[in-house]
Amino acid sequence: MNFGLEAKRLELLHQLLHRDARIAVLVNPSNPQSQSMITAVQAAASAIGQQVEILTAKTNRDFSPAFSDAVRRRADAMLISPDPLFTNRPAQLAILAARHAMPTIYGAREFAEVGGLMSYGASQTEAYRQAGTYTGRVLKGEKPTDLPVLQATKFEFVVNMWTAEALGITVPPTLLAIADEVIE
Repeated sequence: MNFGLEAKRLELLHQLLHRDARIAVLVNPSNPQSQSMITAVQAAASAIGQQVEILTAKTNRDFSPAFSDAVRRRADAMLISPDPLFTNRPAQLAILAARHAMPTIYGAREFAEVGGLMSYGASQTEAYRQAGTYTGRVLKGEKPTDLPVLQATKFEFVVNMWTAEALGITVPPTLLAIADEVIE
């Protein structure tokens, strides 16, 4: 539910940085969707005049070298793709982003809740509600094959102001105005 939102995440980083910036994008090359995600990120970056550097991590042991590589490549910010490898380790990635003073956007609110700067992605609460509705329909006798496939319709943008302050970043009022939650 979080793939396909790369353009919006890049736009949010662009609004935060207010300049042409070099954005590092962390992907898991073992994920079959990684190449389509890379293509989408590159197209979105080109459309707004951003430069992107694709970095890879196949295991959690690759996270620290990937952040070091982003710093070596002079990345101004990082976008972490919404891959299960990454979404299962929000604290580890948020700590690395802080250690490397790297403004980072993630695909799930849990990252901002544990100290990540920003997140934009599908609302998990809404996804669970939809799953419960579908479960109820199946329990009432509807065939699962007759139910339509749903896509996310509710998205959440979360900004962690503690992290912004620690990074020395002033979050523009325009971003704060569109945030669903501001952690202070």
